[in-house]
Amino acid sequence: MDASQQQACCDLLYRHWRESTRLDGLPPELLPQGRAEAYRVQACIETYTGQPLYGWKIAATSIAGQKHIGVDGPLAGRILAERVIEDGGSCALGSNLMKVAEMEFAFRMAEDLPPRGADYSQDDVMAKVASLHPAIEIPDSRYNKFETVGLASLIADNACAHRFVLGPEAKDWRGLDLAAHTVRAYRNGQIAEEGLGSNVLGGPVIALTWLANELSRHGMTLGRGQVVTTGTCVKPLAIGTGDRVEGDFGTLGRVAVTIV
Repeated sequence: MDASQQQACCDLLYRHWRESTRLDGLPPELLPQGRAEAYRVQACIETYTGQPLYGWKIAATSIAGQKHIGVDGPLAGRILAERVIEDGGSCALGSNLMKVAEMEFAFRMAEDLPPRGADYSQDDVMAKVASLHPAIEIPDSRYNKFETVGLASLIADNACAHRFVLGPEAKDWRGLDLAAHTVRAYRNGQIAEEGLGSNVLGGPVIALTWLANELSRHGMTLGRGQVVTTGTCVKPLAIGTGDRVEGDFGTLGRVAVTIV
């Protein structure tokens, strides 16, 4: 794909996102071949925002999640600032196909992690982290059957990114084993799901390191001030209009959103 085809592919997907409509799949001439080309398509989405890139999400961080959408590993997507909801705010469900909320650990970066030849270690990455936050992701897809379109089409479609809620900065978290940390999801005041940090690639720090290296391998920078949400720690929570959704991260805080 040349640059004009990459932009045309992104234009098509973004139009469906903006208009809350869907397509069965990308036309053959706009179908990226492999991860690298799909990320180049995805990058074009930044032409639709007037603000700096807010951050990144990681999709398919569990084996079950990967099997569900037919991929062999995690996928990275961009979080646009216009799609972020304040903690305690409201999210319109609209025509959302997935209709789930995901409880996630999110990190804000203190410094850039630019592309380089050698992989970043966990220590390298954590030394560049400014803060940890509880978060909720509300994903969606622009495909009628996102489970069957394949890896490249999913990456081009921004890895099912949609809406994101960032909770308050956690206190005294650096000494904790985040992989062993319990996360609970509440719906309308009742506990609905429970999981561990280890459900995301073995732990949130592992997932963050994966993201830094995935971007590096494809010539992208994980930037200072950007937020990375590391994947759902609990089974995705089914949501409907009127639901109040809360993530309880214990000593690390809570985060909430109302579905309208």
